[in-house]
Amino acid sequence: MIKKISVTADEHEQLVDITFEIKQFVKESNILEGRITVFIPHTTAAVTINENADPDVEHDFFLKLNKMVPYNENGYLHAEGNSDSHLKTSLL
Repeated sequence: MIKKISVTADEHEQLVDITFEIKQFVKESNILEGRITVFIPHTTAAVTINENADPDVEHDFFLKLNKMVPYNENGYLHAEGNSDSHLKTSLL
């Protein structure tokens, strides 16, 4: 079974919770046992798993990630303005 979930991000960096969509897919599939693969075909998006219980986690996540890979650091050769996104995606 394949289910497409479309996600739109409003900001340069954003965590989007797709837990509800995944749970709904599992429920609708009537499958009792198995595995789900989440695939993102875009080169500046990634999948990560987190608890989403404390908003400070998202803040800390981006704080530390941006220290490792700054948004507007001089020296990026990729000129589209999203060089950091490619690097962050690969890290995740």
